[in-house]
Order: sequence, then structure tokens, then C-alpha cells
Amino acid sequence: MSTKQDEELAQERLIDLAAEFYDQFDSGDIPAMEIPTRTKTNIVFDEDSEVWVYGDRTSTRSANSVRGARKLLKAAYTIEFLVDQLEEDRSSTLRELYYLSESWDNKEAQFSDQDESNQLVEDLEIVSKVTREDFHMRPEESGATLMGPLELREQTRRGERAIHCQEDVGEGGYQIPNNPDTIDFLDHDIDFVLCVETGGMRDRLIENGFDDMYNCLIVHLKGQPARATRRITKRLHDELSVPVVVFTDGDPWSYRIYGSVAYGSIKSAHLSEYLATPEARFIGIQPTDIVEYELPTDPLADSDVNALESELEDPRFQSEYWTEQIELQLDIEKKAEQQSLASRGLDFVTETYLPERLDDMGVILSYTQKESKYRFSN
Repeated sequence: MSTKQDEELAQERLIDLAAEFYDQFDSGDIPAMEIPTRTKTNIVFDEDSEVWVYGDRTSTRSANSVRGARKLLKAAYTIEFLVDQLEEDRSSTLRELYYLSESWDNKEAQFSDQDESNQLVEDLEIVSKVTREDFHMRPEESGATLMGPLELREQTRRGERAIHCQEDVGEGGYQIPNNPDTIDFLDHDIDFVLCVETGGMRDRLIENGFDDMYNCLIVHLKGQPARATRRITKRLHDELSVPVVVFTDGDPWSYRIYGSVAYGSIKSAHLSEYLATPEARFIGIQPTDIVEYELPTDPLADSDVNALESELEDPRFQSEYWTEQIELQLDIEKKAEQQSLASRGLDFVTETYLPERLDDMGVILSYTQKESKYRFSN
């Protein structure tokens, strides 16, 4: 759980970074800040944590050029803002930081767009080795939700409250907060966590009672999952010792959604050990499913083909399984959505597709195994 100590550590490290700039000036050195190069060619597999992290290649933000000097100036102003924010126990969104820079007294310190301010916050995370949540920085609400047999305790403006993620919520579920480390897990009857890409499929599973039927916690990813969604998924796996499976569309962009949950993303590889769940398994639409079930499909666009070919070289997809699936998809030149399973009926996904896939993985007992277990226990 996030604590006051985390926030104090964040403030201390930000001040240390500003002091380092000052010391460089004072000693006559050109101020600089070194960070890992954030590219696909600079991520390596960490055998201990089983996630992808940044390698040894680095980039330097240096004041030896006008462009580099501007970057460090913006960093200094941002550090001051974040330290003051922590001191005042306030918070702000990434979008607000971008607009706040418009009020800074030096125009050279103002951000040209939000991508620039977002990247700077990520740089500060990397060099300070704390998260933006500890800076009291948050993104816009992602709207990702939980639904299933989990009771938790969260912090509210009026104090703590306990919430059951089935009994105390509406059909929309429990909305994941920006900093899920403020949540405590109290009790659960979860057999596995099912991360679902699309809202339509999430609603289908809940309407069909899949969370009740299989003691399943459904996590709605809302497309490419936000950091808070990946963080709570990791906590659920690690702290409750329950398996995690990821259910997505059958296209290259959805495979990357799975990759970000399981192994981390290139953009946030510095936080892979904090966000990624390497034990997560893929249960999304496979090219083999498209062929076997004759699912309704769309043709691959040129961008899809390029993405699939790129994934053949992506270290997160270097396995026999992924090579076979991606090569098959390039061969059939088709992609399919989760909801294409409805072509076999609205109950097919919950009565046949998911139970069979989960049974094959050993995540759930088959119907026959359940019957056998019941007879033995009685």
C-alpha cells in the first residue's frame, strides 16, 4: 500500500536531482541527465523477474545544445512544481501539468504539447526510481473496472470503506482508482482473474453470469490497459495467488495488449517489475480459432501486416506458440473480434469457448472433472 514514506522518498529524490544539477553547474560541468534509451532494441529479458526491462543503452539530456538545455530547464521547473505539490499534499493530472506550464515565468520552460510533458514525467520516474503516483500525478480516468467475488477496502474523502465488487456495485462494476496501491484486499472467493479487452464482451460475460459461475474476477481493460489496471492485476496475482488470463480480440494490436499485461510495455519498461504479470496467459481469439470456428472476420490492413511482422521480431513474442499463430494469421490474412463468437450464439463464449480454453490450460475443472470430484467428496 502507498504510504507517506513513499511520498517523502519521492520528494527527497526530486530535490536530490535538482541538487545534482546545481552541483554540476557549481563545478563547471555541463548539466546532464542520463536515462535508458526507450526503444524496442533496448529491452532485455530479466531472468529473475521474468519481465522485459531496459538494457544498457542510454540517452543523455545535456545542456551542451540549445535543445538539450531547454529539456533540462523544463525538468527543473517540473521538479519544483512536483516538490511543492507534495509539500502541499495536493495532486494534479498529466493534462493539468501541461496547461500549468503556460503560467511559468520562463517561456522556454513551457511544454509544446502534452506528449512532451508526459515524457518528462516518465524521465523523472526513471532517474528518481519512484512512480508518478508517488509524485501525486495521475492520468485522466481510464474507467477500467472490476466485477467479481472480491471484498476490498479503499480510501475515500470521508475515510475508509469496505466494498464487495459484486454485492456493493451496479452493473458497471468497481472502478479502479488511479493509484491501486491505496487499496487493501480484505477477502475473496476468486478462482482466477479474467482480463477482458472490450466493453461489449465484458458486459456479455457479466450478463451471462460468468463471474458467478466460475468464481471469476473480471477486469475490464478498456483497450490498451492503463498503468493502474496493470498494477492491480499484478497485485491480485501476487497477493491472492490466483491465475490471470487475458481475453482479447484476434489482431496484432490486441496481442500487444496481452504483452503489456504480461511482460510490460516498451514505454514503461522501467516499471515492468511493478506493473507486469509474467504468469498471465493469453486466452484471446487465436488465428487457429478463426479457422476452426469459421468466425466472421475482417481482412488485415497493411498496418496490421506490418505490426504482425514486427511482432515476429518483438522479444515479448519470441516463442513457438506466438510464431505459429502470427505466421498463420499472415497466411490467412484475416483478423477477428471477441464478439465474433456471437455468430455461434450469445451463450457460446461462456458455455463453450472460454470453459474449453480454461480447461485446456488447467485453470478450471471440466464439467466431467467437476462431477467426478463431487461424487468422490460425497
